[in-house]
Amino acid sequence: MTSFILRNPQIRQNAMRAVSEAPDNWIVTVAERKRSSLANAKMWAMLSDVARAKPEGRNWTPETFKAAFMHHLGHQVMFAEGLENSGPFPLGFRSSNLNVKQMSDLIECIYAYGSQHGVVWTESDKGGFMDLKERAGE
Repeated sequence: MTSFILRNPQIRQNAMRAVSEAPDNWIVTVAERKRSSLANAKMWAMLSDVARAKPEGRNWTPETFKAAFMHHLGHQVMFAEGLENSGPFPLGFRSSNLNVKQMSDLIECIYAYGSQHGVVWTESDKGGFMDLKERAGE
C-alpha cells in the first residue's frame, strides 16, 4: 500500500501516476489526514490529569472523560447500561477517526475545562501543543 501526503505538485503527480498504474479493482481513497500518535498520547495524558483531579466531584475514568469531551464537541457518543447494575458506559466513539483539526479542537476543549477546574497538568505549559499544530501539516 502506498500513501501520499499531497503537499506539492510533484507529490500530486506521483499519486496520479500510482493511480493510473494500479491494477483493476484496487481502491483509491482521498481523505483528510487523521490525528497523529503524538496527539493521541497527549490527549490520553491530559485525560488522565483530568480524571485524577476529579473536577466537579466526578470520579470518572479517562475513557469516560474522553466520551464527555467528544460529546461536548458534537461528536456522536452512545452509552449502554452496564452489567448487573454497574451503570452506563460509553461506546461508539473513536478518536482515531478524528482529523487533525478535530483533534486540535478536542485538546483545546480539554485544556479549557481542566484550566477552569484547577487541573494540574503533568505535561509542561501546553508543552508541545503549538509544535503539534505546526507538525500536523507535515
